[in-house]
Amino acid sequence: MSTAQESLEQAQEQPIVLLVDDTPANLGVLFEHLDEHGYRVLVAEDGEEAMDLAERVRPDVILLDVMMPGIDGFETCQRLKAVPETRDIPVIFMTALTDTRDKVRGFRAGAVDYVTKPVQHEEVLARVRTHVEMRALEGRLRAQNARLEREVAERARAQAALKEHVTMLEAQNAELDAFARTVAHNLKDPLNGLIGFADILADEAGLTGDAAECLQNVIDTAQRMNAITEELLLLARLRAQDVERTPLDMAPIVERSRTRLAPLIAKRKAEVVVSDTWPRALGYASWVEEVWVNYLSNAIKYGGDPPRIELGASPVEDGPLRYVRYWVRDRGPGIAEDARPHLFTEFTRLSQVQIQGYGLGLSIVKRIVDKLGGRVGVDTTAGAGSTFYFELHAA
Repeated sequence: MSTAQESLEQAQEQPIVLLVDDTPANLGVLFEHLDEHGYRVLVAEDGEEAMDLAERVRPDVILLDVMMPGIDGFETCQRLKAVPETRDIPVIFMTALTDTRDKVRGFRAGAVDYVTKPVQHEEVLARVRTHVEMRALEGRLRAQNARLEREVAERARAQAALKEHVTMLEAQNAELDAFARTVAHNLKDPLNGLIGFADILADEAGLTGDAAECLQNVIDTAQRMNAITEELLLLARLRAQDVERTPLDMAPIVERSRTRLAPLIAKRKAEVVVSDTWPRALGYASWVEEVWVNYLSNAIKYGGDPPRIELGASPVEDGPLRYVRYWVRDRGPGIAEDARPHLFTEFTRLSQVQIQGYGLGLSIVKRIVDKLGGRVGVDTTAGAGSTFYFELHAA
């Protein structure tokens, strides 16, 4: 950067003082004193010139003589305060008038301060410095207020947009829930009829070989479809229903879950080991039963061949909070590290082994436990099995 450019930038950064006096030679020493202390000093010899300079240059402070030919200092100050461009520039009167009425007249005209002639340079410097700093502070405050107003306006717009988006999502969720219930209800009866007729055919038709295998595939597929419709109905109820948490007797809830899965347990020749001790926690029994059914059915499907599954519970303390962790442990192949973050999201497949998961089960588990104020998770090691758990507040 050239020396000329540096000098120009420094001059632009210097506070500007406008001296207004019809005999500027009288102020030569004051001019030099202000210049030495870092101020850029401009001089006007009458009120008209002062107003023109002030409007063009926008000085930081104006030192204005009262007694001038033409328009005097009082009128000059009034005119400066009447123009938006110069209204906020502080004006300090320089006057030989000492009468209180003259001082009051000056303040009414818009002055912020005054010094008496002959001026004392250190006094003038102190008053100029004070009003320059105050104006700079006011400028920063105005800028900060403007910025805050913009931020408030932006936040208001963002909140309005968010509210609109939330309203739209609520409407979409309501439509989705209605659609899910409609589809699930309309599918249940035909599927149950299909499963019933297929079971009768399997029992009485005496099919063998490929025909029997095809029929069994029909039954398995219909049963999976029926399970999905049940999950869709449960998902719709979860969105709409709020429940009161009560202390749970977990042993019968676990037993009901095993009973519901008895055919799958028998088919997979699964060994299910159940703990004798079940600490009580706060929850909602029918929802918690669905959690056990989902965890246990996944463990049966993916927990080894044949699967060996353990069910248990243990207390957990998290600072002042007390939870009970309920868990289902299998000895399957474990879950790959890159798949773990997606386990509890909707329609994510649990595994790419022979039996495919549809993802709704674990997402429903998370929705249930979240609504009950609890937490879900999994501890797993590749090749060493998995422990799926959910935690509820201790009763």
